Amino acid sequence: MNIVLSTLNAKYIHTNIAIRYLKAFAAPEFHCELAEFTIHDPTLSIVSELYQHSPDVVGFSVYIWNIEETIKVIRLLKLTSPKTVIVCGGPEVTYDYDQWLKRVPEIDIIAIGEGEKTFKDILQAVDGQADLSSVQGIAYRSDGKLKITAPGPKLDLRELPSPFRFPEDITHLSNRVMYIETSRGCPFSCQFCLSSIEVGVRYFNREAIKEDIRYLMQHGAKTIKFVDRTFNISRSYAMEMFQFLIDEHLPGTVFQFEITGDIMRPEVIQFLNDNAPKGLFRFEIGVQSTNDLTNELVKRRQNFTKLSRTVTMVKEGGKIDQHLDLIAGLPEEDYASFRDTFNEVFALRPEELQLGFLKLLRGTGLRIQAEQYGYRYIDTAPYEIVSNNVLSFDDMLKIKQTEDILEKYWNSGRFIHSMEYIVTELVDTPFDFFQLFGAFWEKQGWSRIGHQFEDLFTRLECFLEDILKIDTSIAVSLLKMDYLLHQKFLPRKIWWNTVVPEEELKEVYQTLLRSPHLLGDTFESIGYTERTIRKQVFVTKTSAQLKENLSVTKDPGYLIVQYIPGEIAQHYHLSEQALKTVSP
Repeated sequence: MNIVLSTLNAKYIHTNIAIRYLKAFAAPEFHCELAEFTIHDPTLSIVSELYQHSPDVVGFSVYIWNIEETIKVIRLLKLTSPKTVIVCGGPEVTYDYDQWLKRVPEIDIIAIGEGEKTFKDILQAVDGQADLSSVQGIAYRSDGKLKITAPGPKLDLRELPSPFRFPEDITHLSNRVMYIETSRGCPFSCQFCLSSIEVGVRYFNREAIKEDIRYLMQHGAKTIKFVDRTFNISRSYAMEMFQFLIDEHLPGTVFQFEITGDIMRPEVIQFLNDNAPKGLFRFEIGVQSTNDLTNELVKRRQNFTKLSRTVTMVKEGGKIDQHLDLIAGLPEEDYASFRDTFNEVFALRPEELQLGFLKLLRGTGLRIQAEQYGYRYIDTAPYEIVSNNVLSFDDMLKIKQTEDILEKYWNSGRFIHSMEYIVTELVDTPFDFFQLFGAFWEKQGWSRIGHQFEDLFTRLECFLEDILKIDTSIAVSLLKMDYLLHQKFLPRKIWWNTVVPEEELKEVYQTLLRSPHLLGDTFESIGYTERTIRKQVFVTKTSAQLKENLSVTKDPGYLIVQYIPGEIAQHYHLSEQALKTVSP
């Protein structure tokens, strides 16, 4: 048989581990071709490529982010190749499978739950080796009627073959994100999450996982994400894997984990702070809400004090970037409560704060309880809510405006110095800044037009002057610094209008040439000449000085930014007083 395993990824750089497990498990009896696309690829192009395989069976891996686009592909594929058996599996069709078979009659079979053995059994049935009714864990039609078979036993994950040893994948490893799992299941019962449905946690073979990681690194993989729902549920297991990755990682490799923050012991964090190379690990920590009643209603056990301790210790260690998640729209968390949640979590200053919106996923407890909490939600994937009994649609729009600015100005990492000052000194709370600016952005119509990098600065300056109506000189000075430090080379273009007059600029350059020690040993060691200083040093006026402890003081003078080829730009402050002191 000609068998194709396919999926539509959210982005080109993603890879789908599920279809690779299916391919590995089906071998050697069945050979499956892999065909990955993205949700942005034209439907006809996807179908054309699948059609070229003359497939007897096509299996689709289906999720909330690709279900609607996948349906379009399935319908056109069935139209062009009516004899092809179409099998769907994955979290999006595992629940309400009867509705999916009714809505999309082009789907022949749905694999329910864990799919490795189920898919191979389906292939055997299609090949005539067994009757379809004997396959465990599927939904299908027979004589126009829905048929459902009982699920089989859970797989022994320690015996699953590796999904990473396919020659056709090797050339893509260096420019794709690779996903790996060391366990399945979750010990928690959060009612908004599908992982809460499976009871218990099962582990893969540790040594086999290590061999897979070695293989991926040796063949060029740079970004490896562990998809375990709670990587650190077993402290001994997590410590063993951390030690292994520290000992055997190759330069340039990054590993990302989903961490439960409040159960991570201080001694584990201290071990990482002492031993992990900077940038090797990245943590994703789901906070979701700090409202105790909300967490109780969704059966989420969380100690925010301990979670804060974890995030703070990791941040102070300076080795690991952290990505914290929030969910707007959880039960009984109104606008004011979510504002509090945001501010409490933002106070931890994670490198990224992801503000998401509740999605009532099929199979979850909250979807079942939707009426109880007055949820209104979109009835097609991703099932995002638009309101509930304590959060109006107007509130949701405000939070979405907040999220947009948060992504542009905090999570982008482009405004490190200016953002800290603005959210600390110019507004009541960080949430207020992001929300006010988000509303201003929308009112100006900027959400309907594109923007260049420079526009982000000019628009923020416009907001500070028009809405906050306070002294913005320090904030604008820090914006200049963020802009200049983001450049790799001496900029030819700047977004601010006030430039240093040529005579004044000459005076500054001459001062730096005569007294380079004013900016410290690093600057002095370069040994600038009149010719080289203009090629590598940018000078602009500033109202602020950023101290080594990142505190900011009002100190009129000059911002000096040094661009050395192949190195990160360095900034210095030359006060007006210092200039007068050494001027001839």
